[in-house]
Amino acid sequence: MAWIDKLVGKSPIKPMQQHMQVAVRCAREVIPLLEAMAAGDNEGIRDRRAEIDRLEHEADQIKHEIRSHTPRRFMMALDRRTILEILDYQDSIADVTQDIAELADQRSMHLPEALQEPVLLLARSVIAACEQGQRIIDELDELVETGFGDAEVGRVDEMISELGRLETETDAQLDAAARKLFSIETELGVATIFWHQVLRQIATLADLAERVGNRLRLLMAT
Repeated sequence: MAWIDKLVGKSPIKPMQQHMQVAVRCAREVIPLLEAMAAGDNEGIRDRRAEIDRLEHEADQIKHEIRSHTPRRFMMALDRRTILEILDYQDSIADVTQDIAELADQRSMHLPEALQEPVLLLARSVIAACEQGQRIIDELDELVETGFGDAEVGRVDEMISELGRLETETDAQLDAAARKLFSIETELGVATIFWHQVLRQIATLADLAERVGNRLRLLMAT
């Protein structure tokens, strides 16, 4: 029976869902990180970075388990390549969050008052997009159990469309935050470059969440 065990394999769906949950928990830490940056609280920034590092490491551990224990052939609707592609997008959410925290800590970046409202608005919208991505991945088991039935596929497709709407909102908010940033460029000097990098990285989290949804939509279409 060993060859059957290898062929069927252990379902990676629950670990995939757990991985996305940890990645989104990591992304949520951007809000308290920005709040510490707004308060000029260097210790708070270091604390948030430490928590983000911990969550990113937890996500990495789950990722390695999925990669190590997902056989190349197994009997389910999701092939190994699809799983690993979605997993990479999920993992990038944690990785980019870690990049944001590292830069904020290394440069002791304090969020200027003029940027606080647009940047926090952007971050909250980005987190909403990431959470929508998590809700979509939480539907993976239902999709498989129903054999990608029309009703479940239709429901998930609507969720993915909503994710696309949320990501589009973040594009507009990124533009508004960037315009505000460049309006105080003279005051900030060279720091403008690093703040623009942070803004783009925050917005990237929503883009990665949308990629998770779009890859699943592609799978449902085939």
